[in-house]
Amino acid sequence: MKKPSRKSSLPLLRDAEVPIRSRPRRRRDPAQPQLPFDPMPARIEPCLALLKSRPPKGRQWAFEVKWDGYRLAVHIEPTGIRILTRGGHDWTARFAAIAAEAKRLPVSTAILDGEAVVFDERGRSDFGRLQQSLGGRGGKRTSREAVLMAFDLLYFDGRDLTGTELSVRRHLLEGLAPAGGEDAIRLSEEIEADGDVLLRIACEHGLEGIIAKDRKSTYRSGRLGDWLKIKCVQSDGFLIVGYEKSTASFGGIGRLLLAARKGDDLVYVGGVGTGFNERSAGELRAQMDKLIIGKSAVDTGRKRNAVFVRPELVAEIEYRAWTYDGKLRHASYKGLRDAADQLAVYQLEDIL
Repeated sequence: MKKPSRKSSLPLLRDAEVPIRSRPRRRRDPAQPQLPFDPMPARIEPCLALLKSRPPKGRQWAFEVKWDGYRLAVHIEPTGIRILTRGGHDWTARFAAIAAEAKRLPVSTAILDGEAVVFDERGRSDFGRLQQSLGGRGGKRTSREAVLMAFDLLYFDGRDLTGTELSVRRHLLEGLAPAGGEDAIRLSEEIEADGDVLLRIACEHGLEGIIAKDRKSTYRSGRLGDWLKIKCVQSDGFLIVGYEKSTASFGGIGRLLLAARKGDDLVYVGGVGTGFNERSAGELRAQMDKLIIGKSAVDTGRKRNAVFVRPELVAEIEYRAWTYDGKLRHASYKGLRDAADQLAVYQLEDIL
């Protein structure tokens, strides 16, 4: 005797004559909470790297190359793209290629954290070239060469990720900006290596240094130690408080007089007399001569042929070390920081 066939529990395998019907959905209970989107913040203060002399040890630390450029936050919103500097200035128009690439990313809303750089012939980020591409300090030119090296994702498709650990944020970022790209937004890749070995290789290749990040850390604004920077050659921003005149030097600048911050005060940290060319010295002299004051804003000691200026200009200075009395050693002038990035003035507490 033939057994009757069993009806499949899968709807699509039933008899063709029987109409397929979905189960009626239950009405949503009004008391059931919604899952709201997190409002996109207008701006997030950046997480900053704390200066250390040696790389940290431990499996929780991830390493990246330290890029030499302008820190940017790229906001992707339904209304358009906004690109903000570290100081909160809107530079969308100055990085049009990065903004155009941001529109093509497969995401509706996001905030990317990264560094705008311009590379030299050897693939190293060059701050001087980045400034030139933007028309110099105070220039309004749109950079066609700048690339955003994205290293963090702070907001993603309606969700605030700042309270999420770094390893998860990086996983999501890698889906937006894959490694090895050639577009205007590229992933700043993590490098699997011992920190000491990586630092040595970075220095041998003429890079500025490396960054170490705690994989388990959330995104906290400020310089709190979740991110660390280890440099091959020190390079930081210092306020220009004056210059010593010279008839034998470019622009008549014998030496710049520099200051760092210490809390709310300024402290004299020595001078710099190298790194200028005829053009950069002439432009710098024209800027300083608009700011001349009668008395120095800090105690510089006795200086001959000195001209003092209001401490408004921030110079990027490369140096090898500090003297025992807190002065820069083997310093060289690299260029002026733009007003939009003037928060990057060296804090004396950074010396470790």
